[in-house]
Amino acid sequence: MNNPPMDTTATKESRLNIRCNSRARKLLDKAATYSQVSVSEFVLTHALASAEKVVQENENITLKPDDFRAFLAALDKPVKPNAALKKAFKRHAAQVAR
Repeated sequence: MNNPPMDTTATKESRLNIRCNSRARKLLDKAATYSQVSVSEFVLTHALASAEKVVQENENITLKPDDFRAFLAALDKPVKPNAALKKAFKRHAAQVAR
């Protein structure tokens, strides 16, 4: 993985406890030793890399070139909100205000 090393000077104000079986612990210990970091740093670094990938896969949209051109064209000529869209905006505003 090509992630930069974690910033060890940042204040760590949150604790995360995990339990695992002895086989998993031995494997994590070995991997951390090979990586020359603590088990905590090894687990956190790799968990964060995995978390970033999952979030990116769920929050990014990739369009094919034709679809991207259609998207840009729609942005250039937005339609006026119809009654259903206005109702949806009101419902959203009411839900978010809670």
